Amino acid sequence: MRRIEVPRDDWDRVRDRVYRFARATPLWTCEGLDLKLENLQVTGSFKVRGVANFLGKHEAAVQAGVVTGSSGNHGWALAYVARRMGLRAVVVVPDDVSPVKAERIVREGAELVYWGRTSEERLEKARAIARDRGFLEVPPFDHPDILQGQGTIGLELLEQVPDVGTVYVPVSGGGLISGIALALKTSRPTVRVIGVEPAGLRRFYASFQAGRPTEVPWTATVADGLRVTRPGQWTWAVASRLVDDWAAVTDEEVLDALRWLWTEVRVVAEPSGAAAVAAARRDGGPPPVVAVVSGGNVAWEMLRRVLTTEDERTS
Repeated sequence: MRRIEVPRDDWDRVRDRVYRFARATPLWTCEGLDLKLENLQVTGSFKVRGVANFLGKHEAAVQAGVVTGSSGNHGWALAYVARRMGLRAVVVVPDDVSPVKAERIVREGAELVYWGRTSEERLEKARAIARDRGFLEVPPFDHPDILQGQGTIGLELLEQVPDVGTVYVPVSGGGLISGIALALKTSRPTVRVIGVEPAGLRRFYASFQAGRPTEVPWTATVADGLRVTRPGQWTWAVASRLVDDWAAVTDEEVLDALRWLWTEVRVVAEPSGAAAVAAARRDGGPPPVVAVVSGGNVAWEMLRRVLTTEDERTS
């Protein structure tokens, strides 16, 4: 099993690369729950942190351009950073990608390629483009530099909530939770880190049960950013050591959390971004409890539909 160790002085270099393009995000509190608002991040999600760290470290290796496979947020982040670095970018997205994410990727000047519906299909297509065009492939989650970039969220949490007790993190391929756990556990090993997965796609829980990375069948979920079916090798190597528990949330629980974020906090989150909030409000843990709101890139039509449904239920 691969083991990733990041010396403390290396985090300063990671921060320098990340904050070249990303920003530190605020922490808000509502009903006793602390919310780490990555929906207010540049490009509307945490993904820009990993991309900034990866490309900042490998900029000299780029020749013709960069390419990635993404459900949307990572692709937008890549397009954003690539444009500001003067690089050509190609993003492979699923056939049912969120329209708002697709539009933003194109707006940043990247070429959009629609391909399949699973993460594995997108990554295979991205690798083929990298080979054919001589592009550098930028992994969406399974690389030390990606997860270390996401880990700057954990560093910020240690400054914002020094006595943090429990952190809930949404999980797809595992780059976010691996990076956060790596940063948190280095300085505060007693903090509980909880990964939150869609109830129908519990790939990390299944891997924990099996003792190795395990693929689960693809299942539709309202959380479109959490649809990876298998942990990465790097992310599993970190998460299997440092994550304390895995929680599952249903689509209805996710949408209820999305509604709560809007009605009580006036925060716009996408379903994937609300997943950790759903689990944290339901399960709690040693305080202070933090939920990472990982993204806010939701189509207005969907948000209006969800909120209208709530109005009808309460009228």
